[in-house]
Amino acid sequence: MKSKFKKIILLIAIIVLLFFLFNPGSSSHRIDIIGSTSVQPIAEELATVYSKDNPNLLINVQGGGSGMGIRSIQQKIADIGISSKKLYDEDNENITKLELGYEGIVICVNHENNISNLSKQQLKDIFSGKINNWQDVGGSDCEIHVLTRESGSGTLTSFNEIVMNGDKIKSDAITQSSTNAIEQTVANDEKAIGYVSYTTVSDSVKKLLSIDGVEISDETIANGSYALTRPYLLLIHDHENKYVKDFLSWVFSPEGIELLKHEKIISPNEKELETNRNTINNISVY
Repeated sequence: MKSKFKKIILLIAIIVLLFFLFNPGSSSHRIDIIGSTSVQPIAEELATVYSKDNPNLLINVQGGGSGMGIRSIQQKIADIGISSKKLYDEDNENITKLELGYEGIVICVNHENNISNLSKQQLKDIFSGKINNWQDVGGSDCEIHVLTRESGSGTLTSFNEIVMNGDKIKSDAITQSSTNAIEQTVANDEKAIGYVSYTTVSDSVKKLLSIDGVEISDETIANGSYALTRPYLLLIHDHENKYVKDFLSWVFSPEGIELLKHEKIISPNEKELETNRNTINNISVY
């Protein structure tokens, strides 16, 4: 009896093995995407939707930060890098850049706060600790409670690059582990100030600050007039496999662009889209 049972188990194992070896619906090709934790959820959504019509393709998306995304392409570790920071001259080596879209960082305060605008310099001084009282920027005479994100947050990385410009956020800033935690703290603390991603800001945030007199909106992000705007970039090699090229072509198709708009990403303008599509068409494949 035991011998018969073992034969049945062995037969089942062989059938399963043959299924995965020869079933055309099983994943036989792979695309690795690595980089910005801010872009990661968007990349995952794109990958999920695309994979529904391409079941033989596995798209693996990982975080690690924008710097990791840049290095992964320079060192040919990944097929696609993702970045939420601008590339500098030293970053551009052996990299082809595609503009996925644009996003902004929202500065939020409690609805009882009478401040409605800060300059970018005032914002930097508040978060570095040079300004500690709301009275110093035209508000009430009370302490400023600075909220920040945890290490590894893509929004923190972008905030440091755009606003802090080399200075450190004050050591006694209150660290929060999520966008929701910052929003709830601001909603309950009249002295608080925090930053969140434009794509994820919720209705619980009743007051958003203008920066240098410019309110955040789809339009001000798209035209670059809002100071806390960041790019969402796809980084590739100039020599890719067919599956990467086909995926990128779909990302910048009407279906892909519509998905990005649904995720509140400000899509590239028509000129940038045309440049992206021409770049993809000119990719040599192996």
